[in-house]
Amino acid sequence: MSCPLGINHVCCTRISGLSVKAGNTQILGNVNLHLHCRELTAVIGRNGAGKSTLLKALLDVIPHTGSIIFEGENRAPTNRPRFGYVPQSLAAEQGSPVNVGDLILSCLSRYPVWLHRRKSDKEMIQNVLASVHAEGLALRRVGDLSGGEIQRVMLALAIHPVPDILLLDEPVSGVDRTGLELFYQLVSSLRENYDTTILLVSHDLDLVARHADRVVLIDRGVAASGTVPEVYNSKPFIRTFGYIDVSGPDMPDGVP
Repeated sequence: MSCPLGINHVCCTRISGLSVKAGNTQILGNVNLHLHCRELTAVIGRNGAGKSTLLKALLDVIPHTGSIIFEGENRAPTNRPRFGYVPQSLAAEQGSPVNVGDLILSCLSRYPVWLHRRKSDKEMIQNVLASVHAEGLALRRVGDLSGGEIQRVMLALAIHPVPDILLLDEPVSGVDRTGLELFYQLVSSLRENYDTTILLVSHDLDLVARHADRVVLIDRGVAASGTVPEVYNSKPFIRTFGYIDVSGPDMPDGVP
């Protein structure tokens, strides 16, 4: 797989024997996965199966064993990648005067947000929001945003600067169907335009089937992995979710 961004760009992430314990409880055991750039890999599974734990291990914010190796073009080892991360939700206090522009400026600039906003700051805020079609949110208070709006702002922050690996932990929980479609379109364009590796935790099995290149079913370890039809027709998937018909004109190429 070619990586036009050079050898320092992460083309493949190799996860080998990754395990996570909390005391004597095994949260994840012997996870082996290869994640490729320009692919959206969806992580699915029942509640408590270890999906979010996998993302936290990749971010190296929880103790784990095993190895995580980042490779550039031609399997050359490369530096730790730049991560982007969108959590399940952002806690915003109702009535807080902080607006979206303030939030973006505080995250992406060292310029104090309480000072008069420079022209360059205003342009930067608009450019960041334009990347997720949310230019009109700059002056809105964060606490007044809908679920879909706040997730678009979080995605905008996660992709500036453009990450090598984007981790999305159930980022559209509570977002309406229109917002879901827009979110997936934005994520897909990022993957295609910047060769970003995307790892998405999701409970929306229909949208996963339509947008994911690969799927990983987690149940304290990897219960199944592969293409959408391979995983959705596997015994572990059917035991967990039942049979789901992934045929039809909106399904990915190769789905029977």
